[in-house]
Amino acid sequence: MRNAVYDGGQYNEEIRMKKSLQIMLVTCVVFCITGNGFASEDTPTLTIMTHDSFSASKPVVAEFEKQHRIKLQFLKTGDAGAALNQAILSKSNPMADVFFGVDNTFLSRALMADIFEPYDSPLLAKIPAHLKSDPENRLLPVDFGDVCLNYDKKWFAQKKLPPPAVLEDLVKPEYKGLAVVENPATSSPGLAFLLATVGHFGEKGYLDFWKKLRGNDVQVVDGWKEAYWGQFSAASKGTRPIVVSYASSPPAEVHFAEKPLTEATTAALTAPGTCFRQTEFVGILKGTKNLTLAQKLVDFMLGKSFQEDIPLQMFVFPANPEAVLPEVFVKYAKIAKEPVLLSADAIDANREKWIEAWTETVLR
Repeated sequence: MRNAVYDGGQYNEEIRMKKSLQIMLVTCVVFCITGNGFASEDTPTLTIMTHDSFSASKPVVAEFEKQHRIKLQFLKTGDAGAALNQAILSKSNPMADVFFGVDNTFLSRALMADIFEPYDSPLLAKIPAHLKSDPENRLLPVDFGDVCLNYDKKWFAQKKLPPPAVLEDLVKPEYKGLAVVENPATSSPGLAFLLATVGHFGEKGYLDFWKKLRGNDVQVVDGWKEAYWGQFSAASKGTRPIVVSYASSPPAEVHFAEKPLTEATTAALTAPGTCFRQTEFVGILKGTKNLTLAQKLVDFMLGKSFQEDIPLQMFVFPANPEAVLPEVFVKYAKIAKEPVLLSADAIDANREKWIEAWTETVLR
């Protein structure tokens, strides 16, 4: 899950659950995974710049390294927005060969910076058209996720209160003081949820919704971790049974549970118009001295092996529909059938205006 975005993505922010966060805390900003027995001082290195939430299993990384007799080095430079800024600032002397983690909330900014090489990967033929946002293939879709409301099933059952079914429910008196959301200026999921409200209520109506939500005692925090692990009643000692998270959060709760669970303790609200779909992309940075290997890596990331690794590493969905989902995703994850979709150009043109208007309405 992304605190990028995504911030970002893809969606994105960003990538999510307790163990992932624990791992991230002890991960160096730059790390290199090798261990195939062939590495030496003469082994070429391919560097991937990415956000802090990126994760790939050692066997999958080793598979690519062994196949091409190289070392992969991962350069983590903050959330997706910060990572993209680093890539743009260093365009005259690129810090990496490949960039992963631009999502659709920052896509136009990334493309306008002109830092990516077009690459028509043969694996693109397997990727659904609705995930592709760049006709020149400078950025290629790798994964997607739906940002949406999650709720504490046990809390609502004990209170004998039905969980929210649509966004409009959040402003009803019976849901007063129940929701915690992330600040869109500092959080990828927060930005994605703001975009969901813009898409659902329209530019003329989204601020009215937020005014009513503020009046209904919504809590705003800086990031996903503070919201989910600090205030959400299903994952902490917090008192808020509704949180902005991901449609893939429930399977993560099952996967990381200390004791085996037969059902998820949380559920995601995925009704039409309630989720924002984040897509994450990979691109080859201009100026790379390893163009052929960089293209091979992009192919690998769109291929079945890497794609099947994505769900339990970053808790988002693979872009390649041929990838087989793990059982916990099949049982407990949802994909929104009618997510909010805003064009990258519309987001880029209005993102700062929407955030500023939200800040004036909700925080001041």
